[in-house]
Amino acid sequence: MDFKEIIYEKKDGVARITINRPEKYNACTTTTVSELAGALTDAWADREVGVVVLTGAGDKAFCTGGDQSIRDEGGYGGAMAALPLEVGWQQVSHLIRAIPKPVIARVNGYAIGGGHVFHVVCDLSIASEKAKFGQAGPRVGSFDPGFGTGDLARAVGMKRAKEIWFLCRQYTAQQALEMGLVNAVVPHEELDAEVAKWCKELLEKSPTAIKMLKYAFHGEIDGAIGVTNLGVGGLSMYYNTDESLEGKNAFMEKRKPDFSKYR
Repeated sequence: MDFKEIIYEKKDGVARITINRPEKYNACTTTTVSELAGALTDAWADREVGVVVLTGAGDKAFCTGGDQSIRDEGGYGGAMAALPLEVGWQQVSHLIRAIPKPVIARVNGYAIGGGHVFHVVCDLSIASEKAKFGQAGPRVGSFDPGFGTGDLARAVGMKRAKEIWFLCRQYTAQQALEMGLVNAVVPHEELDAEVAKWCKELLEKSPTAIKMLKYAFHGEIDGAIGVTNLGVGGLSMYYNTDESLEGKNAFMEKRKPDFSKYR
C-alpha cells in the first residue's frame, strides 16, 4: 500500500503504523487520518497480524492532534477536505477500539490534543520517560465529543478527566502512570524493547480470547454498537462449528436440518 503521511510495516505478527510528519510534531491532516484508517483496516483483515502498534516518527512527538495550519472557518482543509478531519478522527478512533486485536500506543514524545485521544483509545500505552500528555481543545477552540472524553473518564476518573480537558495542562510520563493513563514508563532508549516485549506476550495468548475480551470491555458502555461487536465476535466462532454448518448444508441440500445431536 502506498502512503504519503504514514509508514505502515508488518513483521512477525505485528503491524506498526507510524504517523510520519515529524516536522509538524506528527500533527495530522485529512490525508493522515485517511491513511491511518486504511492501515488499521488492512491490519484488521490480515490474519497474520496479531498486534498493532501506533506511534509517531522521530523523538519529539507521538501525535499533537490536527494540523492547525490547515484549519479555517468550518474546519480543516487540505487535499482530502471532502472528508472533514474531525470525521476522519472519529473513524480512526472507532477503528482502534473496534479492531479485534490489541492496539498499543508507543508514546515517544508529546501526546497532545487529538494525539492524546488516540493514545487514550488504544488498548495499552507504553511511554518513554520523555513523553508528555495533555489536551489542547479549549485552548485552540476545539473539543472531542466522543471517545476522547468518555474513555478518558473511565481511565482516570471523572474529576481528573475534567481537569485534563478544562485546564489543558501537560503531564509527565510519571504523572500519567500514577493516574492510570499509561501502562508502563521506560527510559527513552528502552522504548522499542519494551513495546516488543509486550507484543511478544500478547502474541502468545489466544487471539479469540483477546478479541472477545476486547469486545466485552466495550460491550456495556458502547450501547448497541458494543453489543453488536460482541455478538458478531461470537457469531464468527459459531460459524466454525458443526452445528452451524448443519444449517448451511441442509439449506444447500434442500432438506430439513437435524440439530437434535447438538442439544
